[in-house]
Amino acid sequence: MIIPAIDILGGEAVRLYKGNYTEKTVYGNPLEMAKNFQRMGARYLHIVDLDGAKTGSPCNLEIIEQISEILPIQVGGGIRTAETVSRYLQITDRIILGTISVQNPAFVAEMIQTWGPEKILIGVDVRDGELATSGWLDSSGIAYLTFIETLKDMGVKTIVVTDILKDGTLTAPNWALYESIKGVDVIVSGGVSSNDHVVRGLNYAGVIIGKAYYEGKVDMEWLLANESSLVLI
Repeated sequence: MIIPAIDILGGEAVRLYKGNYTEKTVYGNPLEMAKNFQRMGARYLHIVDLDGAKTGSPCNLEIIEQISEILPIQVGGGIRTAETVSRYLQITDRIILGTISVQNPAFVAEMIQTWGPEKILIGVDVRDGELATSGWLDSSGIAYLTFIETLKDMGVKTIVVTDILKDGTLTAPNWALYESIKGVDVIVSGGVSSNDHVVRGLNYAGVIIGKAYYEGKVDMEWLLANESSLVLI
C-alpha cells in the first residue's frame, strides 16, 4: 500500500532532515494536505506527531482527529501510555509505538494482547544499525535485528522501519536494511525519491512517501491511480 505521510510540528505540516528538529521545511496546513491526498485517491495516511515524539505525550490531537475524519490513518509520536493508546484507537485505524517499545517491552505485549496485532504497529527507527528513541534524538545501543526478534516473540506482526540517515535526504531507501528483516511485515520509510522507489517499496507491506511528494520527486496522483497494477521491480 502507498501511504502518504504528514508530519506535524507546531500545528504545521513539516519534514525534517535526518530527524533533525532544527532542519525543518514547512509545507503548510496538515488538513489541507490530507484533503489533497484524498482528492488524489489515497486510501490511507501516515501521521506523525513530532511534538509528541519529542515530549512523550500527544501535542496535536485535535488536528489528528480532524485528519482522521478525512481518511483512515495510522499515527505515531508520543504514544507511551495505555490511556493514550485507547484515546487514539477511538479515532484512528492503528497506532505506532516507538520509544516506549524500547523502554518498556512489556507494555507492547500488553497492548497487543488488549487490542490485537493489527492495531499495534512498532516503529523501528535505525541509525547506524542501532535503534533511536525520543523523536530520534537518543540512541539506545540496541541492534535493530535483535530488537525485531524480541518484537516477533511478543506477537508483533507489522513494523515501520526508518533509516534515519536516509529520511528527508531524497537519495534512496536503504534496501539492504529492509531485505535483512525476515518474519514480520515491513513498511518502508525514509529515502524514497522516485516513482521506481515507490514501486519497489510495494514488495513490502507498504511504502511511506513524504518529502519526495512535497518536493515534486514522485507523481503521487499517478502512483495512487495505478497502485493496484504497478509491476513490482
